[in-house]
Amino acid sequence: MLSDTPGLHHVTGIVGDPETHAAFYGETLGLRLLRRTVNYEEILQYHLYFGDATGSPGSVFTVFPDPNADPGRAGKPGYEAVAFAVPPGSLDYWRDRLADRGVEAGPLDPDARFGDRGLTLADPSGTRIELVADADGGDEGETESDGSDPWTDGPVPARHAIRGLYGVTALPADPYGTASVLETLGFEYEAEAADRIRYHAPGDRATVVDLLDRDAAYLREGPGTLHHAAVRVADRETLLEWHDLFRERGYDVSRVKDRHFFHSLYVRGPGGLLVELATEAPTDDGPAGPGLADPNATGHATDLYLPPRFEADRDLIESQLPSFDGPGGGGSNPVDADTDDAETDDAEPTE
Repeated sequence: MLSDTPGLHHVTGIVGDPETHAAFYGETLGLRLLRRTVNYEEILQYHLYFGDATGSPGSVFTVFPDPNADPGRAGKPGYEAVAFAVPPGSLDYWRDRLADRGVEAGPLDPDARFGDRGLTLADPSGTRIELVADADGGDEGETESDGSDPWTDGPVPARHAIRGLYGVTALPADPYGTASVLETLGFEYEAEAADRIRYHAPGDRATVVDLLDRDAAYLREGPGTLHHAAVRVADRETLLEWHDLFRERGYDVSRVKDRHFFHSLYVRGPGGLLVELATEAPTDDGPAGPGLADPNATGHATDLYLPPRFEADRDLIESQLPSFDGPGGGGSNPVDADTDDAETDDAEPTE
């Protein structure tokens, strides 16, 4: 019998040049660069993974850097924003930190966000990001109440560090159709305010999906847009069951894919939104560990990781990829110390 998803696994966006965005996510936001690898279906393009210290599912944000692409535009059917959870007492710290780095941030409106308090900002490509003071994530300094393991060897003090994903805001073409997909996966309707409808997964972290029922331009994929959101499922056998269920319901669903760090499939329901299902269990041939982090890296994972099937082409791949040193390696947000704390493929995207 299929179990409800406990929440999000990861969210993926499209950005511009890799160095600037590695610096932004790794230094300004203080996330750990977990993996520097390639898009397995476009191997001459980077795929960068960021998250908490172990890369636990529910903490991970990934990007496809595409420095030569035209800017994208958020719209239907797509995602408007990704939200990260921060400790409740940390918003003043984050407001000051962002201002010191020239990042403009404004407040979220709690009346329109079911009481959520936080900040809204954008990455260098214009991707909309939110920092939400998550009461379920524990008080400042707590790191274990929700299973989070924040990256504390970076520039952000432990008591303020991002705890993982909080949720996403989506712009489906058909909110009711997308709601049916969420409910099938185990999300429950929680509330609505004006044109925002909140769904909540039954897990303890990364559980929020907000649907916007409003007029919007059509999505134009490119830097500054979010590509997809993924939810957590247990293992490959569970994915196969989900695959069969979605096919029976007439949804566009991909085959189960080996992403090396996990298995996944992609589904588009009647709302047009791309949703991935990704396993918490690693693949048999993937690197072992409690999450997606490189177990051989003591800090940021700056070496290029390739699955064995691509190793024969390593020289070619490395010669075609932009060179960068990872967070703090010369991007627009350099490292700085904080003194306050020392089987149809219709739905297949690139990944």
